[in-house]
Amino acid sequence: MNINWTSGNALELLENGEAFFPAAFEAIRKAERSVVLETFIIFEDKVGRELQQAVIDAARRGVRVEITVDGYGSADLSAGFIEAMTAAGVVFHMFDPQPRRLGMRTNLFRRMHRKIIVVDGVLAFIGGINFSADHLADFGPTAKQDYAMAIRGPLVDDIARFEAEALAPVRQPRLSWLRFRRKRGSGAQQAPGDSAAALVLRDNDAHTSDIEQHYRIGIRAARHDITIANAYFFPGYRFLRDLRHAAKRGVRVRLILQGEPDMPAARFVATMLYDYLLSAGVQIYEYCERPLHGKVATVDGTWSTVGSSNLDPLSLALNLEANVVVHDKKFTAELQQRLEALIEDHCQLMERQTRPRRKIQRVLVGVFVFHFLRRFPSWAGWLPARKPQLTSAPMPAEGLSAAKEHSDEACEGKP
Repeated sequence: MNINWTSGNALELLENGEAFFPAAFEAIRKAERSVVLETFIIFEDKVGRELQQAVIDAARRGVRVEITVDGYGSADLSAGFIEAMTAAGVVFHMFDPQPRRLGMRTNLFRRMHRKIIVVDGVLAFIGGINFSADHLADFGPTAKQDYAMAIRGPLVDDIARFEAEALAPVRQPRLSWLRFRRKRGSGAQQAPGDSAAALVLRDNDAHTSDIEQHYRIGIRAARHDITIANAYFFPGYRFLRDLRHAAKRGVRVRLILQGEPDMPAARFVATMLYDYLLSAGVQIYEYCERPLHGKVATVDGTWSTVGSSNLDPLSLALNLEANVVVHDKKFTAELQQRLEALIEDHCQLMERQTRPRRKIQRVLVGVFVFHFLRRFPSWAGWLPARKPQLTSAPMPAEGLSAAKEHSDEACEGKP
């Protein structure tokens, strides 16, 4: 669970697609050498098409562009949409693509759920926002509420190194962005801010519970306040126990959960935990404006996290996830302020006396859920565990030639 804390970072909180998409697209349009992008979902809507055009333009002007999407989340991308990018020299990878069986997607487990962008090795983005129009308010009542962050400083070097390692299996031997960054990158030399931050990962190898453990460290260290906003809340027994213990020792513990869920089943299972948490003094707020998709938290005004990891069995025990953990009063205060606004304007407090009347069926389901949470981490090891593969889309001859030329320049250290 060891992570590399870096200081001297400049962090910017980006709320919803209205803030995230313009910042990400501007960075891609200004890229001079490289763009690495990982995301769970790209849809062929107005956001996906704008991303497509931005990376095509970047590749055509000589920027090395690599995109990785998940084979489950982005299974419906058309061949034409992908080929338009690869023809321009974009290198396109899909994580664990699997055929449909009886019209159903079969790659349900161990998804690549990260959302990361690294531009020129000096600017990175990380969070929970996919490239889809449902992260914009004009999508309508089902538009998602979510968060991301832009990062400059030494932490970008760690994120870029991680991306190079993640893509190493599908790169030609001489296409080493890690060598390129050590030669030309300046992220490790710059200190554009004063925030301490670290990249925390969850995978199915060496980091199986790192994100959950860092949440629990923050919860156990809390003295005054814990605020967690999470879309899919179904954490493990130890996590729930830590929340109860914090509330019982006088910490104000507030959870912001879905009141208007995009997946009704997610809210139903979360409500199975309400009795257990409310009885210890945990405050639960349901966000009722639109679907909550965020994965953020703050503790005591100094600790915070933003990333892709939900607090449910998929994210905590199966998916590939990435969060940034922050020790910084200014960034944490801004995130806290945004969450306070949600609570004040758009949330409903779940009072014990207003809960649905306890019926025997609900009690039985609650007992099942409780014991399921206690045992799920060990059960997860029984689920399909073959090593998922990255598959690269074939490039037309002209795109392959352009990509080789761009990578040759990178390896030789040319501008």
